[in-house]
Amino acid sequence: MEKTDVYQLEIKRKRTMAILMKRLLDIVLSIIGIIIALPIMLVVGLCIKWEDRGPVLFIQTRTGKEGQPFSIYKFRSMKVRNEEALKEEHIYDWESGVPDTFVFKQTDEIDPNVTKVGAFIRKTSLDELPQLFNVLLGNMSMIGPRPEIPAITTHYNEQQKQRLLVKPGITGWAQVNGRSDVTNGEKMDMDYYYIQNQSMTLDIAILWKTIQVVLTSKGAV
Repeated sequence: MEKTDVYQLEIKRKRTMAILMKRLLDIVLSIIGIIIALPIMLVVGLCIKWEDRGPVLFIQTRTGKEGQPFSIYKFRSMKVRNEEALKEEHIYDWESGVPDTFVFKQTDEIDPNVTKVGAFIRKTSLDELPQLFNVLLGNMSMIGPRPEIPAITTHYNEQQKQRLLVKPGITGWAQVNGRSDVTNGEKMDMDYYYIQNQSMTLDIAILWKTIQVVLTSKGAV
């Protein structure tokens, strides 16, 4: 076997080990997270139900790794609304990819459709806790680019599709460096950085910084 072949096999082995280690870490952290957060999730669920008697969870289709759709779980933070009306809010006609200036969330605007409980759990990121089950199921990771809705990802150009090379995460490099306060172009650049430099060390650093960012309630993950 030539040295080049040995080198390529070694690279492949290291990549496989890195993927397995990341998955193992995801399973361990998601189980620990679910156990610790279970009392909080029960209280949040009861508060949501008590406010308007609507469903506790908001389940939405997002785009996962390699463009595969999956159902993401969040605590419902908005009033119960017609599904068709929600779809009409996210109709885009971009032809050359998602514009760099695009911002999906406007954090300085008060949405009248957000409930009182919803406003609190959004500010504290408690609405994201059910995604620990997404991680345990394997369609998300603890760390990775945030999953977008298909209405946006279907417009990705070839470069933007790089975001879909890895599993989406509950938190990521972009979220701890601006969260929802950044433009699409800035977010993309940070996601590219993560994909090109991902490592266990970087993942741990992002997890630690996520805790700090959430505690300051800056923006929304």
